Amino acid sequence: MTRYKHPLLTVDAVINTIKGKIIFIKRKNSPYKGSWALPGGFVEYGETVEEAVIREVKEETGAKIEIQDLLGVYSDPARDPRGHLVTVCFLAIKTEGMLKADTDATEVACFTVNEAMEMNLAFDHNKILKDAIKRIS
Repeated sequence: MTRYKHPLLTVDAVINTIKGKIIFIKRKNSPYKGSWALPGGFVEYGETVEEAVIREVKEETGAKIEIQDLLGVYSDPARDPRGHLVTVCFLAIKTEGMLKADTDATEVACFTVNEAMEMNLAFDHNKILKDAIKRIS
């Protein structure tokens, strides 16, 4: 029997707050331990990507979100050093909840677009952020 390699599926979110800032987490684990990143994570078996991004954001930041739109699918095989991971990224707004780092995050913080554009983000999140800014501007 032939064995095939398949990419893994993840989700990310560019989340705007009511003050016009974007929510980021500081990664607790490798890769990119200690780097700022967009909230997100792996899609669990039997879960939609929409359910996954809502769950991951809640787990990592304490925030509840409302998905506004699909930003894009990012599938460069080199985007994650762990292997070929494809992410589905959503634009979302924070609807409720106090920000509190949990699970895979050591910190959660909000930054302005200008502040975020100066940051060296984990993975390909700088590219994702640039795409988001084009869409929301």
